[in-house]
This record gives sequence, C-alpha cells and structure tokens, in this order.
Amino acid sequence: MNPPQANTSALSVSQLTALLKGTVEESFHDVWVSGEVTGATHHRSGHIYFTLKDDVSKIRGVVWRTTAQRLKFQVKDGLEVLCRGGIEIYAPRGDYSLVCRQIEPRGLGALQLAFKQLQEKLAAAGLFDAARKRPLPKFPKRIAFVTSPTGAAIHDFLQVCNRRFRGTHILIIPARVQGEGSAAEIVRGIQIANRLAEPPDVLVVGRGGGSLEDLWSFNEEIVVRAIHASKIPVISAVGHEVDVTLADLVADVRALTPSEAAELAVPSAQELLAQIAVLQRQLTKGLYNRVSSARLRLHRLSSHPVLAKPTSRLRLLSRRLDDLDESATRSLRRRQSRLREKLVSLSARLETLSPLATLTRGYSVTTREDGSIVRDVQDVAANDILRTQVARGKITSRIVSTESSEK
Repeated sequence: MNPPQANTSALSVSQLTALLKGTVEESFHDVWVSGEVTGATHHRSGHIYFTLKDDVSKIRGVVWRTTAQRLKFQVKDGLEVLCRGGIEIYAPRGDYSLVCRQIEPRGLGALQLAFKQLQEKLAAAGLFDAARKRPLPKFPKRIAFVTSPTGAAIHDFLQVCNRRFRGTHILIIPARVQGEGSAAEIVRGIQIANRLAEPPDVLVVGRGGGSLEDLWSFNEEIVVRAIHASKIPVISAVGHEVDVTLADLVADVRALTPSEAAELAVPSAQELLAQIAVLQRQLTKGLYNRVSSARLRLHRLSSHPVLAKPTSRLRLLSRRLDDLDESATRSLRRRQSRLREKLVSLSARLETLSPLATLTRGYSVTTREDGSIVRDVQDVAANDILRTQVARGKITSRIVSTESSEK
C-alpha cells in the first residue's frame, strides 16, 4: 500500500476515534445483548462496572447510578442477563462499552431474582430463625394495624374482630402499601407503634392481595428489618395464599389474609363461653364427686363403734383401768409382805451375830486403855488399866496379877 501523497491529509487518532464514535454510537444506540456477567464492581459512586461475555467474546458494560438505583436485584458474577442500551466509545482510550439502560435476568424475572437474593442475604443474617419468633398473647387488649385505612384489608380485619371479641381496642396506623415510598411509610408505622406510651400487645402489618409487583413493599429490606426490630409480636397479613413475602418469613406469625390475622390475634368469645361451660360442668361434677365421697366417708365413720357409742369405749377403758389399779395394789401388797418377812428374818440373823447379843448371855469384852481387845493373858501386865464391856455398861479395873492357863 502506498503512503499518502504530500497533498493528502492523514487522520489523527482523535479524528479517527471521533468518526468511529459517531458511526458506532449512531448505528448501535439501542441494542439488546445477552451474556454472562463477570468481574462485576459496585463503585461507591453508585455506578456498576462489569464484563459481559459469551463462549467467544467479551464486551465491557456499565450501569450508571440512576439506572442502578432502580434495579430490584443485585448484578453479580455468574448471572445470565439480557441488557438493553447503546454502544459508547471512550475516546481517551479508544475503548467501547455497552451502557445499559435496562437489565433483565434470564430465567427468573427481576423481582423473583431480587426476592431470592435478599432472602439468602437476610437468612444468613439470622432474621428468619424460628428460635427468635415470639408467641402471641391469648387476650390482647390493644392491637395496632399498619395498613391503608381505605383498603379492604382493614375492613375485613375489623369485621372479624367485632364478630369474635368486642373488648379489644384496634388502632389503625395509616400507611401506603403499594408504590414508590410505600415501604418507608410501612417502616414509619411499625416504629410509631413501638414508640407509643402504651404500646399495643400485637402489631399487624399487611394489605389485601395483589400481584408480585403490588406486594413488593413487603419484600423491601427496610420493611423486613423493621419487623425484625419490633419489640411487639408481629403478624404479617399480606393477602396472598400462594406467594410468600419476606415480611411473612420474618414476622412472628404469618396469616394468609387479614381476616385470618384477626382470627389469630383475637380470641373467639363463643369459643371462650363454650370452654367456660365445659369447665363449669367439670367443676360441678368434681364438686359433686367430692361431696359424695365425703358423705360416704362420714357415713362409714359415723357407724364406727367409737362414734356410734363413744361412752361405751370410755367405760370399757375405765373398767380396765380399775382392774389394773387393783391388780397393781395387790401386787404391791404381796411384795411389801415378802419384803417385810425378809427384813424380819435378816434382823433376827443380825441380832444373833451382834456382839451385844452375846453380852446379854453373860459374855463381856475387855480392852486396854488404847482400845485394843485383850485376847490373851500375855496382852496385859500388872497395874494395867482395863475396861470391860458388859451387857448394861462398862467396868474399869486395875490388874493385880495375871495367871496363865498354860502348863
């Protein structure tokens, strides 16, 4: 290829880039591109940067902040998406990117994907744990309902409450339950209920039925976290039986409809009266059985000889006491007589053994001055003083002489 002649002007890089930018951006200002997200980066400015790829090629993609704020789901790696936007060329680097004005996930819808992603996030944080759910009080005095005051939900709720139990005070906290800003109003209603000077016993949050888009306020993270933070037990009463909202999962009790919420929150007066009647019959039957049992026992006791003839037993015991007294007296007398006879016998024996008794028979006892008994002639000498004890006194004598009987 021959170089350009001197009179031919060459394009600068900027000129060529400008020509390409105008041609490409005009030709591809509104295209749909499908592919897999990779290298997704959520910048603190709010913009989202990523690469869109298929089996062969890649293209850079960007979602500006204004568009990113409207997305219900999170753009992350591995997600198959369908992007609508235009091709823009960034002149300083000569790069081209797909600027996405709309992104739809392939397979699941955007709302379904957003629901799934947020459910996984909040479940991992423990907001749906069954262990944290609280029981409802059996007899609430005050119930607050965060809902639209003009919707069918509050009408159905009040109708069922009035039919079941008229003594409950119902407080309606108005909030939009659909559309932009409705989630913030629901959160505000929950917070108001928790800040009341006399807080309600039960808090109901809900609305009537609708499509997934209509019910989306009850899938917003701020609503789910507000229900989780409530100090009051919460009933989720979103009027849909098939689909489950995240508010249903975090609430202490889920009601399929506002009418069912009223049945769960308010006791049935008819059922209570029926239970009272059953208890009354059981109490009456129990008292009757106790009275009958007591009467039978009293009859058995009254027929007992002790109660039938109380003096008979006393007379029998008195007579037995007299017999025991006579028997004891006779026994004491016999024992006294035997002891007296034994004493007389011992006295006689003692009298026989007594030295004094011996003296009465003519014997005497002679002692020296020191009191020692004279048993032998050798025990004394001439001129010794002796004292002799006889039956009726003492004799003092002096020895003149002694004479031994030994030869």
